[in-house]
This record gives sequence, structure tokens and C-alpha cells, in this order.
Amino acid sequence: MKCVVGIDLGSTTTKALLLTEDREVLGRGITNSRSSYDVACAVAREEAVTAARFALLEGRLRELPDDVRSALQGGIGHRQPIEDLLQEAFRLELYLDELARLREEIFSLLEAPYNVEWRPVLEPAVIEILDAAEAHAPELFLGEAERKSDFFRDIAGAAYIEGAERISSEEGIPFERLLALYDRAILDVETSLEQRSFADLLRRAVARIGTGANENGSTGHGAALRRVAEDVAGEPIEELSFVGTGYGRQTLPFPKESIRSEILCHGRGAHRFFPGTRTVLDIGGQDTKAIQVDDGGVVTSFQMNDRCAAGSGRYLGYLADELNLGLHELGPLALQATRKVRVNSTCTVFAGAELRERLALGEKREDVLAGLHRAMMLRAMSLLARSGGISNQFTFTGGVCKNPMATSVLRDLVDDNYSEGGSQITMNIHPDSIYMGAMGAALFALEDLEAGKAGILPTFVQGAETATLETPQTAVAEE
Repeated sequence: MKCVVGIDLGSTTTKALLLTEDREVLGRGITNSRSSYDVACAVAREEAVTAARFALLEGRLRELPDDVRSALQGGIGHRQPIEDLLQEAFRLELYLDELARLREEIFSLLEAPYNVEWRPVLEPAVIEILDAAEAHAPELFLGEAERKSDFFRDIAGAAYIEGAERISSEEGIPFERLLALYDRAILDVETSLEQRSFADLLRRAVARIGTGANENGSTGHGAALRRVAEDVAGEPIEELSFVGTGYGRQTLPFPKESIRSEILCHGRGAHRFFPGTRTVLDIGGQDTKAIQVDDGGVVTSFQMNDRCAAGSGRYLGYLADELNLGLHELGPLALQATRKVRVNSTCTVFAGAELRERLALGEKREDVLAGLHRAMMLRAMSLLARSGGISNQFTFTGGVCKNPMATSVLRDLVDDNYSEGGSQITMNIHPDSIYMGAMGAALFALEDLEAGKAGILPTFVQGAETATLETPQTAVAEE
């Protein structure tokens, strides 16, 4: 398979998208933006390659004779389609590998001189915490337990903190010392690029779910699944061109000629998914962009909040932290409001103070949140007005468009200010809106390829054999 690669290094997440020469999406990948941008880009790219291989695997499995496929499905004893179950089992095996890496790092820290005094009590506590996390892992991926994130840091962190709190309460071990071990170790894990074999992880996934094959998988219908898995794992994926973009593009490990403006990429990406797009609103983790494009997806004007995180995803994240909620819980809670409390501040910092003040005055959480959501979207509407207003069609992109309250408020504001004569502005939202920037970057990479420009590998690809990467990058300030 031949493809080009677009990578969008955002302040919160890093996205990668593989695009075929026929402009078809081959795979998408996402990870949290880490302290090492090289590693973040490499992991997002690997996630996209993995997604591409699983798409290929799904196609190959559907080509199997009906009786073989039925026997395989019956062999695993699970209602979930075998391709979906395989992917979850693959994720489980990857998670267990990363958990083992975390264990190694914590044990290494326990050897440090400053932990000598506490090691006799910390070591058995850590073993108990990590053993419990490992034992619970199958329930998170293959069972009924809820998994609130797909990022290793979030899943492992939640399990570790839960265990540390319990042990601290029961045995009197200082919680801060247990947590400090995790906080230091996770940084080492996230800046270490481990080379893992897709084929090996897939073999382990096949073995884990069970298919009615014998131990070696050489007989029965399980052997057919193993053959398909081996074929897919061995399928070459040739990356012909790379382009990077995003909030942190100045520090991307790309040649300068392979970097494009995020404004251009988001405009192109939105136009690719919705060709009728003329106005784009992108609300990401750290900034908001109002973009006008022509009928070819070329940017004609734009405005962005380049000095402050207010009105961005970080604004919502701050509110979620104040309420001790997950970011995904914020929008549904705000939708329960019976009224929108008028708020005075749209500043990310002062919004938290106003939230506390309103709650102290007896206002309901959902009503205050509804008001804060409205204040945020009014700020976005101001940017849109300065960029040239809203023209049909209007495309809302970025992680914030997954927030149902933000989307609802925006829809109302667009209708109130731009709908005329009963005609409503078409508002587009795509399930993969977070990949719009990466899509635009991939389209630019494809244009470079078609123009005959030599594809230059980014440093994270050139140095993929390096086990640990340096982390010289400095995070860009929020405000």
C-alpha cells in the first residue's frame, strides 16, 4: 500500500492521517501531545498505520467463506464481530506491554538514593497497585468495564491513583510518595519510543480471544484467521511524502519545506470532507480559528485568538477540572440546564472563579455551565464576524465540536444571526473533525508528490531505530 502522511501536532493531541494516491483515507491515528514531539508524532503515525492494517484485516476477513467466518465467530464465543474483538485484544496486548514498561521505570526509581528509606514499604505497595491494574485490564478492553480514554497515560493513571488512594488509606503509606513515583515514571515512558512488532501483538491478540484452533493454530478454522493475520502484518506500507502542521508546528521534527500553516490545512481538510464549505470554525485545545475558504478550499481570510486560551478546549478543560468531571461529561451535564446563567468573564482563569462564585450563590451546576458554554461560543462568533461572517456551508471542526452543548449553542447563535427568510445555514460536523488539520496536511503532501518534489523523511522516521529520543522542546505558553 502506498500513501502520503499528514500530521497535526496540537497542544493537546497529535493526529496522523494516511491518504492513498486516490485521495482515500487509509488510516487515522491520535495520541496525547507529549513532552517529546518526536515521540508524539511517531506514536500518532504508528497508530494510523495500525488502523490501516486493521482496515485491511477487516476486508480480508469479510472475504472468507461464510462457513469459515461463522465458525470463527462461534469459536470465540462472543457477540462482538471478530474484527472488532481482535482490535480490542490488540489494544489490550499493547496496553500490557506499556504497563510492563511503566513497572520497570518505577522499580528503577525505587533504586534511587532518595527512596532508600521508603523502599521497603513503597515496593510492595507498587507491586500490588500494578498487579491490580494488570488483572483489571482485560475487563477494560474485552469486558464490560467502562474505559473513559484510549490513551495509556489516562488509563494507567486512573488505575494507579485508585490503587494508591486505597493503599494509602488502609496502610498509611503517604499518597504523595506513591503518586510521585508514577508522575516521574510516566514521563520516562512517554519520551521513550519502544519498537513493537505489529505481527507479534496481533498473534497474541488472536491467541487471547481463542478461535477453536489448537495451541499452534495449525488446524481448524483458527488457522485461517492466523493466515489472514500474518498476511496483513506482512503487507508493506510505503509512505511517499510527509507534511506536518499544527499549533506546535515550529517545533515539528520535519524539514522546513514539509511544514504548512494550520490555517491552510484546516481549510483544506474541511473542504475535503464537505466540498460546499465556505466558512470553517475550528476550536482546538489551545486556540480558535475562524476561516473563510473559496470553492477550491483555498483560504481567503481568517481570524484567531493567538494570545489567549479563552474560548478554546482548554477553557472547557479548566471548568471540568474545577468540577472534578471528565471533559466528556461537561456537555451532557450542561444540556440538562433549564436556563443559561449570564456570566461576566470569558477568561479561562477567571471563569473558574466565577463558576465557584455562582455555585456558592446557589445556582445549579448545569445552569452555570450552560452560561459558560454560551459565553465561549459568543467569543467564537466574534471571531467569525471579524473574519467575514458565516457563509453557507459552515463547517465546525476540532475536538470541541464533540461537546453537544457547544454545538447546540453554536447552532442557535448561527440561526439567530445569519439565517434569513426562513433559510437555515447548513452546519457540518464530521465524526473525524479532529483530523481535519491532518487531512489538509496529507492533501498538501499529495500535491508535493504529484509535483515531483522529493519526499523527505521527518527525523522521527529517520531515527525510528533509536530507543529513546531527546526532549529539547519547550511547551508553548497557554496565554
